[in-house]
Amino acid sequence: MQSWLTELQQLLVHGDAVVLVTVAHVEGSTPREAGAKMIVTRESARHTIGGGHLEWRAIEIAREVLRDGMRVPHLRRLERLSLGPSLGQCCGGAVMLAFERLDVRDLDWVASLAKRMQAGLVTQRHVSFDLAGSAVRLTEVEVDAGAHTRLPACLLSDADGMHAGASLLTETIASREFPIVLFGSGHVAASFAQVLSTLPCRVRWVRESDTQLPPSLARTQHVNMMLDASDTPGQAVDEAAPGTAFVVMTHDHARDLALAERILRREDFIFFGMLGSRTKRTQLDQRLAASGIDPVRIARMVCPIGVEGIADKAPEVIAISAAAQLLQAVEAARAAPAISYHREQPFFTQQPLTDHDTNTR
Repeated sequence: MQSWLTELQQLLVHGDAVVLVTVAHVEGSTPREAGAKMIVTRESARHTIGGGHLEWRAIEIAREVLRDGMRVPHLRRLERLSLGPSLGQCCGGAVMLAFERLDVRDLDWVASLAKRMQAGLVTQRHVSFDLAGSAVRLTEVEVDAGAHTRLPACLLSDADGMHAGASLLTETIASREFPIVLFGSGHVAASFAQVLSTLPCRVRWVRESDTQLPPSLARTQHVNMMLDASDTPGQAVDEAAPGTAFVVMTHDHARDLALAERILRREDFIFFGMLGSRTKRTQLDQRLAASGIDPVRIARMVCPIGVEGIADKAPEVIAISAAAQLLQAVEAARAAPAISYHREQPFFTQQPLTDHDTNTR
């Protein structure tokens, strides 16, 4: 679920009044895209619309809306800010910011939107800036898998004159989380899981049943991570949804081979990376081919995992490098005209030149 939505719901439940700031429209070069959000309270600002003077001015306006909204229910305001002339930022573009004062009376639509996100539904949120107190409307959008990533994040109609009295903000809101199945219990897997805990993803972490969580992870509850202590990891492969990313970082080469064969027979994964060396990759290629796996499918396996040019073998470095490569795969899939999970149009990732020795696991 969108992290801003979770925090917004928590604040409203506790009775706080907030201002939701949305980048409603962009012109030229801007630090954030349309749809980016920030939540402003009397004491703090959460999330970001780009930082710098733009964000400082947005917080200042939001606090004005927060104060003035005590007399006007559901006060809303549009502001166009030029980044170069008025704010001294080098981007040179301009942004239209939408400010909405929200309080406990907005909990109904916020909770409804949260439920839609949890159910994986794509929703459009409609906010009118012509009538004070008009309700926020939610409508469901029916799209094919992945198609919502090609819908415009925000549409601000009749905004040419920048008059709030003639503007309707329509934004498409969908979960940006992607599913990952991670196999392994060693140092690299633990470091990788730590990185994943900060990303917009849902992780099923399959660990051997006799291993314990590292202290750094055990002390914190990560809402996007499900632990699966299992000695039959193949079940997690079979149960994964289409479009899942698989990352194998175990200490057992025989298990790696079995997992690789099971994953490659699926065809519908978005990414498959494995910790290892070039020597290990050669051995895997030979054994997978001998088991009847098509070489085109084998080519979809990324081993060694990680972006090119990073030679450090420290677990934390490998984890960040692997996460960057995973995000490249996700971005490539979202930018494609249509998501295809068939071998005729596989996703290929450039192989790094760095080996990952087994003693770094």
